[in-house]
Amino acid sequence: MLLERNQVIELLRCPKHQTPLTIDGQNLISHTENPALSSKYEFVDHYPIVIDFDKSILNKKDTEGTASVINRPAYEGLSGIIKRVLLPRSKATKDNVELLFSELLKKHAKPRVLMVGGGTPGQSMEPFYEDPRIELVSFDIYASDSVQFVADAHDIPLPDNAFDGVIIQAVLEHVLDPEKVVSEIYRVLKDDGIVYAETPFLQHVHEGAYDFTRYTESGHRFLFKNFELIKSGTTAGAGTQLLWAIEYFSRGIFRSRNIGKIFKLLFFWLQYLDSLIPESYNIDAASGVFFAGRKQSKSISDEAIVSHYGGAQ
Repeated sequence: MLLERNQVIELLRCPKHQTPLTIDGQNLISHTENPALSSKYEFVDHYPIVIDFDKSILNKKDTEGTASVINRPAYEGLSGIIKRVLLPRSKATKDNVELLFSELLKKHAKPRVLMVGGGTPGQSMEPFYEDPRIELVSFDIYASDSVQFVADAHDIPLPDNAFDGVIIQAVLEHVLDPEKVVSEIYRVLKDDGIVYAETPFLQHVHEGAYDFTRYTESGHRFLFKNFELIKSGTTAGAGTQLLWAIEYFSRGIFRSRNIGKIFKLLFFWLQYLDSLIPESYNIDAASGVFFAGRKQSKSISDEAIVSHYGGAQ
């Protein structure tokens, strides 16, 4: 369950200096040896905005409200039903969440978990928000009921070695420097802490100007080279990837996003063929991939990455 916001505020650190923050009226103030170098971070609707705007792609105006800089429509009623048909829950994600719970609760009675990009709870992530055994800290680049503060994942304003687990689902494609974000995840994890990441491979641009990067399954594993592999693979395979292609092809031919959605609805059944395709073939044509790993002190070698490949070629 989400920790109380006042508990999280006690954990927060200055993203510039990694020094503690204290409340001063409507602001958080950083502690530095030289008071002239102290930084001030404002609250917006009771949410602390802990971002170094001198370094971030975000600007202060983006965080003045409680909405994402990316337009995310609310799916309710009929549109919600259609979305559930077009985007069914991934069995791989569901299984991986169960694995994460098992691994975290093996060693900790109340594991502390960080959700990066938790403004809208991701697919199958509800147990982390609902289970009282989980001490959940969550942030995003916008405020919502599912986060306690607003921050940029390139400079996570939290202390070193503070978390038993970190989850980053469908976020790394939207950051400018994924390697920097992963290094921040490594920093805030305790020794032997667990990371779980899901990232697209063969998906089209889906958040406009804030969509930057894609990874093969092997490339995604190498991104987490400082982690021991627990499990990796695909979240959605070749059928789902084909459905994306049909939607965006139709969208382009007819110059209409709505026409693209109609074609996606007509061919929604393609994604259910993923389960008929061997994992090795899905790896070569995956819509999305995942990685679960444990923090370790050494990196895997380049040779190990080559031998990691599990595709059908």
